[in-house]
Amino acid sequence: MSNDATLTFSIGDQTEQEIRNILTTVYDSLKEKGYNPINQIVGYILSEDPTYITTHNNARNLIRKIDRDMLLQSLVKFYLSGN
Repeated sequence: MSNDATLTFSIGDQTEQEIRNILTTVYDSLKEKGYNPINQIVGYILSEDPTYITTHNNARNLIRKIDRDMLLQSLVKFYLSGN
């Protein structure tokens, strides 16, 4: 018997504003240290390796507070909403 039902996915409690604040801080910290923030954040998202993120301004600890599934959902939602 084949199960063709679509699974649903639910995420945690973090608000999009919390994610935005953390990402902004991480982005600014990477930029201050001379890194390409987009490349570094993408590297982190793909690998979950925190060494892609600088420790400057506590950025590495901050980004680890974001649930990766929530982050990806927020990014997709933002992109598709036309913002």
